[in-house]
Amino acid sequence: MAQLLRRLGLFDLSLITVGAVIGSGIFRNPAVVAQRVHLPWAILAAWVAGALLAAIGAFSFAELAARRPVGGGTYAYLRDAYHPALAFVFGWTLLLVADTGGTAASASLFSGYFVGYIAPQLHHAVDPRIVSVLVLAVITGINCLGVRQGSTWQHILVGLKMAAIAGLIVGGLFAPYHPPAAPAFAPFAGPFALIGAFGVAMLPVLFAYNGFQSATFLSAETRDPARTLPLGMLIGVGIVVTIYLLVNAGCLRVLGAEGLAASKGPAADVMQAFIGPLGGRVIAVAIAISTLGFMSTRMLMAPRLYFQMAADGTFFKQIAWISPKTHAPVVAIALQGAFSAAIAASGSFEQIVNWVTAPEWLFVTLAVGAVFILRRRDRDLPKPGFMVPGHPWTTGFFIAALIGVFLAEFAYYPLDTLYGIAVIASGFVFYYGWRRMART
Repeated sequence: MAQLLRRLGLFDLSLITVGAVIGSGIFRNPAVVAQRVHLPWAILAAWVAGALLAAIGAFSFAELAARRPVGGGTYAYLRDAYHPALAFVFGWTLLLVADTGGTAASASLFSGYFVGYIAPQLHHAVDPRIVSVLVLAVITGINCLGVRQGSTWQHILVGLKMAAIAGLIVGGLFAPYHPPAAPAFAPFAGPFALIGAFGVAMLPVLFAYNGFQSATFLSAETRDPARTLPLGMLIGVGIVVTIYLLVNAGCLRVLGAEGLAASKGPAADVMQAFIGPLGGRVIAVAIAISTLGFMSTRMLMAPRLYFQMAADGTFFKQIAWISPKTHAPVVAIALQGAFSAAIAASGSFEQIVNWVTAPEWLFVTLAVGAVFILRRRDRDLPKPGFMVPGHPWTTGFFIAALIGVFLAEFAYYPLDTLYGIAVIASGFVFYYGWRRMART
């Protein structure tokens, strides 16, 4: 019987982590963070705090992968540590808000750069949300037809993204100080107001850092996974942290905190200040194309989870249907596209980030909590090849910090938080209702 081969090394895992983390967030979220916490040192501190949480999360997922070297990643860890219902709700939440919302946020970023810099004549004529819905419809249709990105096309997209980031860093280092006109920020009304603002500023930061756990899906194909997985994820997170801090420092240097907060396209504004309008338009094109690739990848990967849920009998069996012509899970892909389009049409980029980040990171937090459960459950078994350094203090800090972020979001954006809670609650209702119907 054919088996997966362990061919991936440290270099592979490091690049996979970088590619999984750096999506669309870094091109827009510096402005969102600046809108929520106005002090330059606090803006950079938020990105450093996100880096620390991503590193602890990467270590935690590495231990989980060592303890449970099975496919499914977060889905499998939640199922084994808690209950199959929680694993189902994780997939349900990805469909209704988390993964579809991430795709919608990328579409919103694309439309913002498209009507703002690439085709500015459409700025007042076309609602950007219409552009978001249209581009999602096209990408959904392409994936339903079975068209897949070849390796050359993927390399081009990654190259454009890295070129855009490199250009942004260079522009941030050498462009003159050129903040656009913006009103002065009102000072924070005491330390508690600053702490609350810092908490909600962590939402776009966490959105940008999400994806560090993706390498654990490849544990069965990694050489010496006990060593390679944690080290590769840590190196990858370190590269991402360096890039993110350089980008934010450059944006602050060129635009200032107020100018950054007022910007709808920080990357294009920095490059426009560096080499003029052409620079802003060129980097906007690169970002838009890169974002298309990111959306297409999401549209390719996420429906496979819904397909698997249906194949396992925990979701509508029609979602497991595969087209005999294209050999693609067409219903699952169409479902992903429809929910993504609905979210893109319903809110702004900033609001979508609020909807997406807390539910997605809630399940990451529960997976980190699974380290406590599985260590106790496996106490009579041999120790795995890798264990989280500093546990339980590091993992406890991670969980406490995320609870603080969730509470801050509830205080500042209660409706957005309740939306995520409602989606999660509906998942449990659906799961147990489905099981009851299956028994009758």
